[in-house]
Amino acid sequence: MGIGVIAGRRGIASDVNVVPLIDILLVLLVSFMIIPHRQKGLDAVIPQQSDGKGPDVSPETIIVHIASNGLVRINQSGVPFDQFSARLQQVFDGRSERVAFLQADRSLEFQAVAQVLDLMHSAGASPIGLLSSELEKNR
Repeated sequence: MGIGVIAGRRGIASDVNVVPLIDILLVLLVSFMIIPHRQKGLDAVIPQQSDGKGPDVSPETIIVHIASNGLVRINQSGVPFDQFSARLQQVFDGRSERVAFLQADRSLEFQAVAQVLDLMHSAGASPIGLLSSELEKNR
């Protein structure tokens, strides 16, 4: 980068030569245009729209349902609340996958749902998915 000095009627005036700066700017511009194409980010799993059918319930799928009266069911079989954790551990003992789903009525308080969720986690369920009947009705 050079500075030119021009002498004229008004006195001495200096002028900056910007051509080398423009060259640097173009190199940076091309560099920033090429670099993003070579980067790889994290893979994202985007939820897909359902076809309106409910979840596929296979014998391996464990769905825990909490009714509005507090009754807890594991795959449609009622379980007393004090025996829930032991029964769920029995179910998971013979399984390699410990995936479970929790579905609760809308009228329940969060404390009741969180308590069952904690019992499921302590029984060995991981991961635990949350099912919502209201979302399925709206589709």
